[in-house]
Amino acid sequence: MELSSILRPEAVKVFAAASSKKRLFQEIGDVAQSVYHLDSSTTVEALLERESLGPTGVGHGVALPHARMSGLDEVVGAFVLLEKPLDFGSVDRQPVDLAFALFAPEDSGVEHLKALALVSRTLRNTALCSKLRANPDPATLYTLLTTPNAVQAA
Repeated sequence: MELSSILRPEAVKVFAAASSKKRLFQEIGDVAQSVYHLDSSTTVEALLERESLGPTGVGHGVALPHARMSGLDEVVGAFVLLEKPLDFGSVDRQPVDLAFALFAPEDSGVEHLKALALVSRTLRNTALCSKLRANPDPATLYTLLTTPNAVQAA
C-alpha cells in the first residue's frame, strides 16, 4: 500500500487556521464530501466520536484523526496543513499543524490498520514533516507525501 492509493491530490489542503478541533473536522468533512462524496456532517460526527475515545494527536505537531464510515468500499484520506497550529490534546502537548485524516469502510479490518500504520510511519519522518511545513502549496504537499522514498526514509 502506498499513500497515492488512499490520498487524492484534491484532498490535500492548506488552511490558514482552525479555531478548534471541531472546526478542523468540519473543514476535513467538507473535503471528504467534495472529493470522496461522503456526507460532511456524518464525517464530522464520526471523527468526533473517535476523538472522544482519546486524542488522535500523536505528537510532534501531527494528528491522525480517523473513522470508519458506511458507504465506503476503500480506505481514503485527506491531508491538511494548518498555517496556525491548533491545540489537539496531543500526548506531548505540542499544537498540531499537520493532520492526516483517514476514512475506512465500516467492515474494514486490516486495511484500515495498514493505512493508519503507513501514515504514521510517513509522518514520523522529521525531515519530511519539515518539508511539508515549509511548502504551503497543495500540489507540492501531495508530491512530498506520495513520493515512495518518503516512507523508506522513515
